[in-house]
Amino acid sequence: MGRRYRAYPTGDQDQILTGWGHTARALWNVALEQRVYLWEQRRYTLRSAEQCRYLTAARADLDWIGELPAQAGQQILRSLDRAYDNFWSLEHPARFPARKKRGHRLSVPFPGQAVEVRKLNRKWAEVRLPKIGWLRFRLSRAIGGTIRNATVSRDGSGWHVSFGVHTGRKPGMPNGKPACGVDFGVAASAFVSTETTSRLMPPSLTANEKTRLKALEQRKARQITYARKHNGGKYGTRLHATVAQIAKLTTRRANRRQDFTHKLTTDLAKNHGLIGVEDLRVTAMTASAKGTAERPGKSVRQKAGLNRSILDNIPGERRRQLEYKTHLFGSVLVAVAPFHTSQTCAACGQVDPESRKGCGRLFACTHCGHEDDADHNASVEIEARARRTGGSDINSTRSIPRVRVPATGRRRMREAPKPAHAS
Repeated sequence: MGRRYRAYPTGDQDQILTGWGHTARALWNVALEQRVYLWEQRRYTLRSAEQCRYLTAARADLDWIGELPAQAGQQILRSLDRAYDNFWSLEHPARFPARKKRGHRLSVPFPGQAVEVRKLNRKWAEVRLPKIGWLRFRLSRAIGGTIRNATVSRDGSGWHVSFGVHTGRKPGMPNGKPACGVDFGVAASAFVSTETTSRLMPPSLTANEKTRLKALEQRKARQITYARKHNGGKYGTRLHATVAQIAKLTTRRANRRQDFTHKLTTDLAKNHGLIGVEDLRVTAMTASAKGTAERPGKSVRQKAGLNRSILDNIPGERRRQLEYKTHLFGSVLVAVAPFHTSQTCAACGQVDPESRKGCGRLFACTHCGHEDDADHNASVEIEARARRTGGSDINSTRSIPRVRVPATGRRRMREAPKPAHAS
C-alpha cells in the first residue's frame, strides 16, 4: 500500500533535495543510455547488480554524483530494472523506459532500511533521511505497517514524502453484492447501471482559475520568445516564477481530478460484487486529427477539444484503480468489448445506429420502441456483457471477436419517460 504525506523541509533541506532530484534524473538517463548502448553494440543485457559497481566508481570520480546518497542511487538502478521487466512482461504491458527531461517531476527514492520515522504528536511526524537528517511531514493518516521504501518528490504544490507500506492485508473474500456496469463518458463522467442519475465530476478549475491559467500561458510564451531572442534561451527569474505559478494551478487541477476518481472507484469496488467497464483504447481514441500536409484533417480543433475532455476524465486511471481496489474489497472487474455499446438496445439487444442519432442524450430503439438515457442504456449493456463472461477475470479485447452476440435476458431498465401530452 502507498501512503503520501505533505513534507515541509527547511530552506537548506529544500536546496539539497532539489540538487538530489536533478542528480537522480541525470543518473537515470545515464544508466539508461549505458544499457541501450551495450545492447545495440554487443547485444549485452546490463542489470542493476553490475551497474552498482560502476556507480561506486563514479561516486569517487564525480562530486555531483557523490553528493547523492548511495542508497538512493542503487534504488534508481533497481527501478530501471523494474521498468525493463514491465516492458518485456506480457502481463504488465508498458512502453520502453523513457529518458527524463529537466521539467520532469523531481523525486529521490530510498529503501526502507535507510529511513526512520518517528511521531512527534497527533498531527506531525519526522522521517530521517541519509545526509539530510530529520524531515518534518504532516501526519494526515496513520502509516499502518512496515515501511519498505520511501520517495521524496516535489510537484507544483510543494514537497511530499511517500512510503511503500506492507500492511499484511490479504485480498478480500467475495462480497456477494450486486453487479453493475459503468459507462465512462464525457458529458456524464460515469453512469452506473444500478442508478438513475449520472455521476458528474466537478470542474477541475473554476472560471477564474481557467482565465488565470490562460493568461499565465500567454505570459510564458512571451517570456520564452524574449529569452530566445535576447538571453540565449536561458530562463530568467520572472520566467521561472511564471512556470511555478502554472505548475501550481495544474497540480491543483490534477489533485481535484484524482480526488473524484478515488472516491468513485472506491465506492464502486465496495458496493458491487462485479463491475463491468469498457476495454477502451484511450491512446487511439485521443489521436490527433490534423493529418498530414498532403491530406490535412477535418474538424481538427473540435477533435482536439474532445481529446482534452476524454483525457480530463482519465478512463484509463479509473480502470487502473478499479483493478487493485476490487481485489481489496472482494469484487471482480470485467472489461468487455466496447463495440456498439451506445447503439445496442438494452431491452431487445438489437444494434442500430439510428437508435441514437449523433451524440444525443436520448436512446430510442427503432425495433422495440424502448427509450432511455443513452449513457444508462450503454451501462446496462456493459453489465450484461460482463455477466456473460462469468466474472472470472478481466476480458481483454485486443483481438476483435468474429461474432458479436447481442445481450439478452436481462434487464435493469428505467421506465420510458411519458410524452408531455400524456395524462
